[in-house]
Amino acid sequence: MYILDIEALKKIYHTGTEYIDVLQEIDLQVVTGTTVLITGESGSGKSTLLNMIGGLDAVTSGKIIVNNMEITSMSEEELTSYRNRVIGFIFQFHYLLKDFSALENIMMPCLIANLSFRQSKQLALQLLSDIGLESRKNHYPYQLSGGERQRVAVARAIINNPELILADEPTGNLDERNSELVLNILFELVQKYRKTMIMVTHEVGIIDKVDESYLLEHGALVKR
Repeated sequence: MYILDIEALKKIYHTGTEYIDVLQEIDLQVVTGTTVLITGESGSGKSTLLNMIGGLDAVTSGKIIVNNMEITSMSEEELTSYRNRVIGFIFQFHYLLKDFSALENIMMPCLIANLSFRQSKQLALQLLSDIGLESRKNHYPYQLSGGERQRVAVARAIINNPELILADEPTGNLDERNSELVLNILFELVQKYRKTMIMVTHEVGIIDKVDESYLLEHGALVKR
């Protein structure tokens, strides 16, 4: 069963009198429960593709269907609900709330979704254990290292039990050691909680960790 079905997706940017074809007639199907890697050079359109799947950017033409929902025809209100319920985002920057602890940052999506404080805390504590940061639960982002902040961001993306995780260069700001640690934790959590994940990056060294791999080049998506 496909969790994601992309049909003839195009994205054209207008810059003054110039038209830039970022994505050209892309087709992609992702099987539920699999991990997919999309690589390509900077500026190839990887993040644009991920943002459109996540409902953060509008398409020029084509369809994006997630779990039988055509998100390209959704209203902004429907897209907001879709992003909260269906998608777990992990970005290159952690985007943690500076005035909240690690525990509170992880809890936040559950509280926004009106889950009880008690249930939200219980789920967050379990994820803090999963990422090895139980002892740092009351620390604020400025008290955490870059790798620790990104691990908290990974846990936050998973806490609402999303159907699809979208990871956009999730270790792009980390050194080699922390990058490997965060990636290992991310793949372990995806496997433990049986998630579907699409990751985009310019690095190709993790191809052996994923089920499917694609190269985005000159607006076209090619399976490796």
